[in-house]
Amino acid sequence: MSTPSLLELIKEDFCLPKNNDPAFRSGFELIFNYPGIWAIVNYRIANAMYKKGFKKIARFISGISQFFTNTDIHPACTIGRRVFIDHAFGVVIGETSVLGDDILIYQGVTLGGVSLSHGKRHPTICSNVTIGAGAKILGNITVGENSKIGANSVVITDVPSSSTAVGVPARIIKRKESKDHLAHNDLPDISKEMFGYLLKRVAILEHALTEKACIDINTKDHELEEIYKNFIDAMSTTQKN
Repeated sequence: MSTPSLLELIKEDFCLPKNNDPAFRSGFELIFNYPGIWAIVNYRIANAMYKKGFKKIARFISGISQFFTNTDIHPACTIGRRVFIDHAFGVVIGETSVLGDDILIYQGVTLGGVSLSHGKRHPTICSNVTIGAGAKILGNITVGENSKIGANSVVITDVPSSSTAVGVPARIIKRKESKDHLAHNDLPDISKEMFGYLLKRVAILEHALTEKACIDINTKDHELEEIYKNFIDAMSTTQKN
């Protein structure tokens, strides 16, 4: 397959809202309502200039684009095809970042570095990845294909393919691949799962005390048992909803 030209890439970028945003109504909206598209288009022009050695001009284009789109994309980074930045505001993509194809990025995402070295210091995002709003992916790490990064997560280690990363710092959870690339809400609740584990552990310890040490916990601490029961009821209600 031949490498697409700059105009072909830009044309492809302008087609993305129709396929990725259910709120899209007409081509007129592209002018005023999709700063992410303009940020990518401006990046492609700046990147072409950067590769030809016109680095100051490229940085100037990036600066103007940042002013109008509130999106900071370094012209030296590598961005593949059909990368869609939804809402875009606050997105930062560092100099040595590498992005594959068909990536969906929400507002407030940072692909940043954690060192002052001049080598590869920003993330590599493989194809078909979804990055939730406010997520921070830091350092020379790799997010594998078909993975999801939960909103506001801080990722500092590699994420395997077809996995989900959530939390601060992010924990890697192996999940079945979703058929819906946009289903970034299909994420596990780490806090609820941890609370469930702790409650089960406490129940085991209470049972051991009752059976082996002959301590009657129920009669000694009715208030604690009531709190325990209310919490279990609340967890069950949340899970059903």
